[in-house]
Amino acid sequence: MLRNLLFFTLTATFLTFAHAETKHLKKPFRLYNPDTLAKPSAGYSQVAEVTGGKIVYIAGQVALDKAGNLVGKDDLRAQTQQVFENLKAAVQAAGGDTSNLIKLNIYCAESVDPTQIPVIREIRDKFVNTANPPTSTFVVVKRLVRPEWLIEIDAVAVIDKK
Repeated sequence: MLRNLLFFTLTATFLTFAHAETKHLKKPFRLYNPDTLAKPSAGYSQVAEVTGGKIVYIAGQVALDKAGNLVGKDDLRAQTQQVFENLKAAVQAAGGDTSNLIKLNIYCAESVDPTQIPVIREIRDKFVNTANPPTSTFVVVKRLVRPEWLIEIDAVAVIDKK
């Protein structure tokens, strides 16, 4: 009897722990590319399906540091790095991390040399889940609000409710 009780207790503890670990790993959203759409060639997902959690909208981030100073004048790489650092700080403030990003809208000034565009993806890939990247839209604009800004990115994240 004691042996059965011990076995039952250990099994219940293991199953509870395993469920908690699985629940922790599962995101409250699904990113995918349905067979009914062309497969993206630039590393993004076509569909983001929210299955739970809280939705967090992040305003367009530019290359300003915490003190409001421009980072990387005339330097797309430095500006993009700062923009993603800002997105990371914003999603962390909401209780998540950059793996919770499900949507990116990227606005790039037309003054940027088109051969530099791959730099944006290179930096983005350091911050997002590249196996299931966020849905994305990339738009080239005449200019951003301030002429020294080369890139602006707004985002949507979905974070587990705690």
